[in-house]
Amino acid sequence: MPISGTPSRAELVDHLVKTRIAGEVATPRENNLSHYRKLANGDRNFWLGLELGDRWTDEQDVLAVMSERVGVSDDPDHRYGQDTIDPELTVAALERMAGRLRKAADSGQSVLFATGHPGGLLDVHRATAAALRAAGCEIVVIPEGLVTDEGYVMQFADVAVLEHGASLWHTHSGEPMKAILTGLERAGRPLPDLVVADHGWAGYAGQHGVDSVGYADSNDPALFLAEAEGTLQVTVPLDDHVVSPRYYDPMTAYLLAEAGLR
Repeated sequence: MPISGTPSRAELVDHLVKTRIAGEVATPRENNLSHYRKLANGDRNFWLGLELGDRWTDEQDVLAVMSERVGVSDDPDHRYGQDTIDPELTVAALERMAGRLRKAADSGQSVLFATGHPGGLLDVHRATAAALRAAGCEIVVIPEGLVTDEGYVMQFADVAVLEHGASLWHTHSGEPMKAILTGLERAGRPLPDLVVADHGWAGYAGQHGVDSVGYADSNDPALFLAEAEGTLQVTVPLDDHVVSPRYYDPMTAYLLAEAGLR
């Protein structure tokens, strides 16, 4: 569903719904609630690199935040079937993210990009990195030889990813970002002024005190809780792996235009 140029706000909302990046998304209600429950029960696989302590042990508190910031149904009795992401909340979060990108560009800040969802979001991050570099930002080059239990931490097209078995790997873990920040500190290099990421890459960076903005799906509540607490600056709600990664292009164009980067 191509949109030539930069879409208007209304055109982007319509596009997000048609491509199911927002609106009636593919992630079912039962999967959302299962993840909220596991996070509340202390399953660290769902904390996405954050330290949530005992602040979110009530599943209904998690649901309330997800309803407010993502647009999922706030009805606790809605247990199965369709759930939603409010496209207006997606666009509003993109506009907040654009403000932080504009600040980075105006100040010539150093920015690190990373994704745990390379099949969907790699090119979103790549295009954003290219725009910030053209505006005078330093795009952080990660140290060589970084390894986690899951695989190797690599960088492709300015975006840090996890490589495993000669393939780019989907991961929710914060360990790859921990490896990068620890590697930078070990080398005596400064930490980035800003991290633009998703999953545990964004969560761990924010927990470590680095300004962090990111993307998250309706079944990944941790980053939205972190934004509510102020640990992350912005979390954009979206389906993070739709049928074609090209569907994200109009969203990226809108983000960069709002940031004054195109």
